[in-house]
This record gives sequence, structure tokens and C-alpha cells, in this order.
Amino acid sequence: MDFVRPVEAITPGVQGRVLSVLAETTADLNMRTIARLADVSLAQASRVLARLVELGVVERRDVPPSSLFRLVRQHVAVGPLLALARGRDALIGEMGRIALGLPVVPLSAIVFGSFARGEADIESDIDTVLVRPAGVDESDELWSESVEQWRASVRRASGNRVEVLDVGSDEVTALLTGRRQVWREIRRDGLVVHGPSLAELEGGSGG
Repeated sequence: MDFVRPVEAITPGVQGRVLSVLAETTADLNMRTIARLADVSLAQASRVLARLVELGVVERRDVPPSSLFRLVRQHVAVGPLLALARGRDALIGEMGRIALGLPVVPLSAIVFGSFARGEADIESDIDTVLVRPAGVDESDELWSESVEQWRASVRRASGNRVEVLDVGSDEVTALLTGRRQVWREIRRDGLVVHGPSLAELEGGSGG
């Protein structure tokens, strides 16, 4: 999934760009502003907006000397559109549910990299740290099954490749305070989707 331009990814072209702009605001926008934000010409914006008004998806309000436009959020087609625009948030919630359903529930699941920064597109991996609970060894069969189930389930939910760093709960503090670049990145950008925060893990309170 392209989480930077989710609406355009599913609805390509000028219409997708215009809908993406309208989905990101509750304000009324004039045509010139919509065209500028969507990076399309005024003529293109005019044609698309006229069609969307005809469909009832967009409301037009004339305020001379211009017209203002906004999504009709009560329209049956707009709910799915807004959900698509918020696809990153939806995936974060889904990853938390996936973690809870694994054969061995990780102590924490933390995403980092481009997804955590809000920069993930269709080419991006979803980089994850899965923290094993105390007493669970890396070679534990149920844990290995859990890691693979995480990869498969998140891949199915997102369409993106999934990479996993598998670490024990007793390793986290040393890794977070170490000098490896990847762990500096995790410390800086890490987004917890399940379990204790990085600060709690580093302090050893994730137990």
C-alpha cells in the first residue's frame, strides 16, 4: 500500500488527487486552492469537481466571486474514502490486533523506519521489532510460528513486505543504548503498536 498517497493509489489520476485533497480537510476550498494542492490544472479540477458534485460526493457552495467545495461526509461513498485516507492509522490498529492473536504474544511490537515516520509507499518495507517475552527462546517453535504469522498477516493487511528484528526482553536495554545505527533509528522513530513503550522497555519495566 502507498501510505503517503493512499487515495491516489486506489483511485489514480486527477480524480484521485482531488479526492485526496478534499479528504484531508473539513474546510471549504475554492477551485484554485484545490487545483494547487492536487497539482492539477484549473481545467482538470473543474471537470472532476463538476462530476463529483453531480454524483453528490462533493458539495458546491457559491460565494461570489468564487465557489467553495467540500466532501459530503454523509454520502455512502465518502466513508470508505475517508477510511482509505486514514489507512496508516487503520493498519496500526490492525497490527495491535494481530499481535494479540499470535500463538506467543510478543512482549512488544514496534514498527520503525519509513512506516513509523509516515513516509511508507508501495515500495517500502514495514520494519518491525518483535520482543520475545521473558523465558521464550529464539528457537522456540511456537515463537518462530508467531514471527512468521506476523509477517504473513501484516503483509496481507498492507500489501507491503514485512521485515522483523527478533529480540529477547533481556536484550532491549543494551540494544537501545548501543551504537548500532538501526537501534538509534528505532529509538528515534519507533512506534509501539503493542505492549510497553520503548521507555518502559529500556527501563526494564516491561518485564
